[in-house]
Amino acid sequence: MVKARKGRGAASNESGRFEQEKRVLFDDGWGSGEEAQPERVATTLSVDATRTIIARNDSPDIGFDRSINPYRGCEHGCIYCYARPSHAYLGLSPGLDFETRIFYKPQAAALLTAELRKKGYSCKPLALGSNTDPYQPAERRFGITRAILEVLRDFRHPVTIVSKSALVQRDIDILAEMAREKLAVVTISVTTLDRELARHMEPRAATPERRLETIAALASAGVPTGVLSAPMIPALNDSEMEDILARARQAGARFAGYTLLRLPLELKVLFREWLEEHAPQKAAHVLSLVAQCHGGKIYDSAWSKRMVGTGPYADMLSARFDRACRRLGFEPRTTGVLDTARFQPPPQRGDQLALF
Repeated sequence: MVKARKGRGAASNESGRFEQEKRVLFDDGWGSGEEAQPERVATTLSVDATRTIIARNDSPDIGFDRSINPYRGCEHGCIYCYARPSHAYLGLSPGLDFETRIFYKPQAAALLTAELRKKGYSCKPLALGSNTDPYQPAERRFGITRAILEVLRDFRHPVTIVSKSALVQRDIDILAEMAREKLAVVTISVTTLDRELARHMEPRAATPERRLETIAALASAGVPTGVLSAPMIPALNDSEMEDILARARQAGARFAGYTLLRLPLELKVLFREWLEEHAPQKAAHVLSLVAQCHGGKIYDSAWSKRMVGTGPYADMLSARFDRACRRLGFEPRTTGVLDTARFQPPPQRGDQLALF
């Protein structure tokens, strides 16, 4: 059995699906066997020399058509992260590589400024952190997300943010200013209220208590704030859904959402390894329930089904969520609170003054 590394979500680092050569774990008898503690893996930060910054999608089950990800990979190390397989496009592993080999985009703000000034740009809400967390640990050092927010504020461009980091509180000054003009909405992801489970499942993310504090801080500053109870994992954290929603509502969350566990591509193996290490007695039951929600498969990528699943268990989870939201008085989850009509590129040096 692959043993977990302290402070990391994934235990293994198998090659990505596009690689011709495959790494295989092998015990050579020199202290690397089952009793040995795996060595720690340091985080490596590298420049992502991207030439464009706004990613676009036409997925019918996603509530936005454009997004920005300041970082590739995520040091939070959440074992369930659906973005892990994207690291294979870099020739890296969705396992340990995803959470230890982080790529940052130092030119993000400049690229964004250029794209927003393009003739014919049509303003719609922009999602910040749709793939990986924009407030992961590297943001403390680089401040790329804050620089992006400064550009969006200056252009009066609406933004939605999803994060599980308390670091978003650093930018409350910008977010509160934007919120007053209906230009910002923040959603905080809370997976569990069990600190021990969170430590193993999301080893470098903020604790559940810090996330609830973050919701309260944002709400107190006038920033429309929601909670994402996600992912719900059958027989592991699903029993907490109502408690998560109640605690978040008490902290000041106005909107709520949830998703069912998604296990695309390499994530199937990674999550199974994690279960066998941290919840061996539940592993078979958890995976059985997940499969029941996807027509007998561990994952179904079909639009409208991949986020919530189908079948009796998925229907029950949806009904519980709807009932809890009505009871707690959550507003409908929507980006309708954002105003796209305020978009206006700020004047720059060399602009000709208008005659009228």
